[in-house]
Amino acid sequence: MSKKLFVLAGEVSGDMHAAAVIAELIREMPDIGVFGIGGEKLRALGCELLYDTRQMSIMGFVEVLKHALFLRKVMRDIEDAVRREKPAAALLVDYPGMNLMMAGFFRKIGIPVIYYVSPQVWAWKEGRIKTIRRNVTRMIVIFDFEVEFYRRHGMTVEFAGHPVVERLSALSLPPAGLFREKHGIAPETKLIGLLPGSRRQELASLLGEMLDAARLLDRSYRAVFLLGRAPELPDDCFSILSEYPGLSIVECSAYEVMKYSDLAVVTSGTATLEGLCFGVPMIVVYRTGWLNYQIMRRLVKLRNISLANIVSQGLESSVQLVPELLQEDARADGIFRTASGILDDPELAGKMRKGLLAAKARLGQSSPSIRIAEIVKEYL
Repeated sequence: MSKKLFVLAGEVSGDMHAAAVIAELIREMPDIGVFGIGGEKLRALGCELLYDTRQMSIMGFVEVLKHALFLRKVMRDIEDAVRREKPAAALLVDYPGMNLMMAGFFRKIGIPVIYYVSPQVWAWKEGRIKTIRRNVTRMIVIFDFEVEFYRRHGMTVEFAGHPVVERLSALSLPPAGLFREKHGIAPETKLIGLLPGSRRQELASLLGEMLDAARLLDRSYRAVFLLGRAPELPDDCFSILSEYPGLSIVECSAYEVMKYSDLAVVTSGTATLEGLCFGVPMIVVYRTGWLNYQIMRRLVKLRNISLANIVSQGLESSVQLVPELLQEDARADGIFRTASGILDDPELAGKMRKGLLAAKARLGQSSPSIRIAEIVKEYL
């Protein structure tokens, strides 16, 4: 009888991280049965999905409350499936709101929990460390500074390296000259990247502001704008583009945006870390509902919110290597002014690029999916 593994990856990035691990496991254990929650990448590996990440992409305190009944149903369905399938272990990836609750369920029924991509308890809700220590069998972290934090709280923890480094090392993108030639972009033309995020809420909040800023920037720089489209988002999320016929917009992958842009405007999240690895000068933007923001600013104890600044400057620092525009500052005029300051100052842009590439070393150089697959195998 083949071994079974439960996986819970509730977001697009988690689906990518989990799929890399499962792909390694399948190579070693071709008959393994994997089920749970994930996205297209896990589905492509033959995993049986109870729910898709698109259904689980719920951001913010208020939105979670609005969807409370649905989320309770998801957890009940998970519990029913786990009791029925009896997996040997559970691999929980990021998504702490649900994963920490499910970890308690797994502990009660005697199923070991491997948690990959730690909840950011060093940023907020440090009290959750007691729940983690009680319910998580193995904690695998992706930032080197997290090791000391967990050890200080009496937990065994392992730094596997960041999956972004592993994923980007497998990329093969053509030189900038070939990209420009393909799209008919002159060598002297500025390329400005727009990365509005991978969730509907993010696009609804930020894409319009980015495009309005692009219109202002185009008057000064006659730039070409590279728009990174998350492939899992439907076309209707980008219908607003029809309102900007005068802009020269090239739709491409997020990684192409990061590699070829002279400057990128990036929604706060994993993309800022990917941008760090490419060394692209960037402006980090973030907007959420008023109530969500008021709650967040009282809970989060960090001075910076973007992973690019946290990794490059440290947890305690208030210094920003890349500018962060939050809430009302993340409007078109604020983005325009900040972008102009960077585009007009090559020395500042160069300093930013150098600092980001130097910080990349803190993310590790290993292949975390191989190491995590080895850990999971111990429980199978």
